[in-house]
Amino acid sequence: MKKTSMSRRRFTFGLGASLLAAPILGLLSGTTRADTSKLSKRLVLFFSPNGTIHKHWRPTGSGTNFSFPAGSILEPLTAHKSKLVVCDGIDFHATDNHEPGMAAMLTGNGDAGSASGGMSIDQYVAGRIGQESRFPSLEFGVQTSAWGGSNQTRMSYLGPGQFVPPEDSPTGSFQRMFGDLIGDPEDIERAIARKKSVFDLVGGELKDLQRRVGKVEKDKLEEHLTAVRKLEAGLTGGAGSCTAPVAPMQLSPHVNDNFPEIGKAQMDLLVMALACDMTRVASIQWSHTVGPVVPSWLGISEGHHSLSHMDDGNVSGVQQFVQAERWFAEQFAYLIESLAATPDPEGGTLLDTTTLVWCKELGDPRMHDCRSVPMIIAGGKYFPLGRYMNFGGAPHQQFLVSLCHSVGLDNQTFGDASKGTGPLPGLA
Repeated sequence: MKKTSMSRRRFTFGLGASLLAAPILGLLSGTTRADTSKLSKRLVLFFSPNGTIHKHWRPTGSGTNFSFPAGSILEPLTAHKSKLVVCDGIDFHATDNHEPGMAAMLTGNGDAGSASGGMSIDQYVAGRIGQESRFPSLEFGVQTSAWGGSNQTRMSYLGPGQFVPPEDSPTGSFQRMFGDLIGDPEDIERAIARKKSVFDLVGGELKDLQRRVGKVEKDKLEEHLTAVRKLEAGLTGGAGSCTAPVAPMQLSPHVNDNFPEIGKAQMDLLVMALACDMTRVASIQWSHTVGPVVPSWLGISEGHHSLSHMDDGNVSGVQQFVQAERWFAEQFAYLIESLAATPDPEGGTLLDTTTLVWCKELGDPRMHDCRSVPMIIAGGKYFPLGRYMNFGGAPHQQFLVSLCHSVGLDNQTFGDASKGTGPLPGLA
């Protein structure tokens, strides 16, 4: 076999069982990323459940001339208006109700035969920009485990029916992130030695491959070797490493009143994971559709799901739902502020280099529909910010394509391509 015609199958075999092969396979198969300084280096998803009541959510005005009315759901984001794109009029076509909306939200209703393979966008992106990170993706949850795994409680998918469960205990999240950096020094050294041996093996295989491929592939392999060396350095305190902070307080993830404190701890850990370059893709999932959380810390005794179904005649119930949704807006504002206050080691802030998305699974929950599902983008440089846009019923598959493009991917479909192709017109 000529060097320049090495088969992908043989190439994969040459990498053995190493998961670090994934970025190289993407490079050699022609999956490219745009070369522009406006691309985001990270994707972060923020989910809150049970849709919205549009008249209490929608800004006034349009384009760059908009505002959040006093008392409205999004009013807590006023200080960050210039950093947002408020997206209205995005529909989940051929999808309605809680569970189907939850399943479709990040997958675009893709199946195994679709270009995205039924994956959710976080996992799809992680497979392309996250494989050189310590964690391709990190999933943080807040009261997400009590009801088990189903299309009602999960938003991340590795494929059809393959749930990626979020960790809803800050202690568990901390242990995953820093568990090998705390404890007995001898145990740590042994763990580092085991991990380094894997990198030594992979590095040796890649160097061997360099001798058997053409110049283009050789250059790409050299880039990947550099990334492998960077990861290895991170194991021993070099670039990309991070000193373990004080562990978060142990709180039961199933106690309703712990919801705010757990959520804040999880957001702090998420920001730290990005700052330490542990991952480039992360999500925080607040409860789940039909979730039972009661916003008692706001003086409310009704569950969030029940509040989401209050009709307009129940003025008190609607106002309590608005109050609960304003609280979620405050949490989103906190995450924006945390990212904006944290330097990116390569320049600017984490908010400057991250596409942050607040996503939901329903439009108006009283209608159980997925029309005008509210989506908000914050941060990054790819999308012009400071805008309120109504896309008039455009399919959310196009929205997902746009998010992929913001981190440098060039796919033209995501999920069910029969519902829409290409990016969302006018968003970028």
